[in-house]
Amino acid sequence: MRADAKRNYDRIVEVAREVFREQGYDASLDLVAKRAGVGPGTLYRHFPSRDALVDAVMQSWVATVEEAVGRALAVRGDDRALLLTWFEEYVALISVHKGGPAKLTGAMGDERSPIRTKCEVLRSAVDRVLEELRAAGALREDVTALQVARLVGGVATVADQGGLEPAEVRPMLEVLADGLLR
Repeated sequence: MRADAKRNYDRIVEVAREVFREQGYDASLDLVAKRAGVGPGTLYRHFPSRDALVDAVMQSWVATVEEAVGRALAVRGDDRALLLTWFEEYVALISVHKGGPAKLTGAMGDERSPIRTKCEVLRSAVDRVLEELRAAGALREDVTALQVARLVGGVATVADQGGLEPAEVRPMLEVLADGLLR
């Protein structure tokens, strides 16, 4: 990629991240192009679809998933504390952009989704936490990572769309945790 094309690409991703954070994933791509100082044609040459742009914006986010699961697994305390820490981390991860919880949760388990790679990163992170709990004999046998991702994602979606504060979200996460643990 030429240096000027790379600068345009990086600038579009940076601006899209800001616009998506402000207005959600359905924000105008023309607005993204305008704020990035490029024409719509330049934006669409780099990102032929909205999902391609969303995928690029989320790329740096993937590294934060690994950090978050590491923090959750480092929690010292009972199994419930580990699970609740992970749930709060998970909600924060998928709530970075307005509309993010619904987009990610809706795509979870959909093999045709353009953001399926990101969903798989999340599902894998959930699985790491669940494996830790399984090894301790703390988790119900019938619980899957996909189910947990969808349940916590549903809570995050309600919080995102309802503008709920973390203190209002925590009790819902506690109900989930209590239902998953033995």
